[in-house]
Amino acid sequence: MPRPLDTEGPWLVVGLGNPGPGYAATRHNVGQMVLDELAERGRLTFKTHKTNATVAEGRLSPGGPRFVLAKPNTFMNVSGGPVSQLLRFYSLDASRLIVVHDELDIPFDTVRLKYGGGHGGHNGVRDIIKAIGTGDFTRVRVGVGRPPGSQAAADHVLKAFGSEERKNLPVLLADAADAVEQIAAEGLTAAQNRFHAAR
Repeated sequence: MPRPLDTEGPWLVVGLGNPGPGYAATRHNVGQMVLDELAERGRLTFKTHKTNATVAEGRLSPGGPRFVLAKPNTFMNVSGGPVSQLLRFYSLDASRLIVVHDELDIPFDTVRLKYGGGHGGHNGVRDIIKAIGTGDFTRVRVGVGRPPGSQAAADHVLKAFGSEERKNLPVLLADAADAVEQIAAEGLTAAQNRFHAAR
């Protein structure tokens, strides 16, 4: 179980994805899209950081929790190095880490939240667990759904969202961003009660 809410130190929120404009609109980069939504809410600006990530720091609302929003500059499968460096740089425990990532096993337009456990076949999460030596962190899992027909999962996540999906994508990103804010402000259980009951 996660520790009780700690008011000391910021929350490190990592959005997973692949670097470069060619990947920016793909399903695999939905975690970074959520971070863009959060940064926009707080009028925060991403800047180059020594931890091989781009980082935006600040509060999203007056008096609200402090956040470090981070996008690793590495490819998804080697996300662990930057995350480990970020935790060290900000002197944070893994219990203050929220990882936002795409999830094939969850239908599109659905957000699921969990703390701890394994990687579930997600290579970015796998590398983070390996690099920081624990799976005890919070995950905001953003559903992208399974590929249709016989399409390979790897091809599915590296393609852009379909036209129908794009119509609902802003709502999905807003839901995932809301989940991050609620986890930080009220705790994981409160956020799960809201988002898991909604579907």
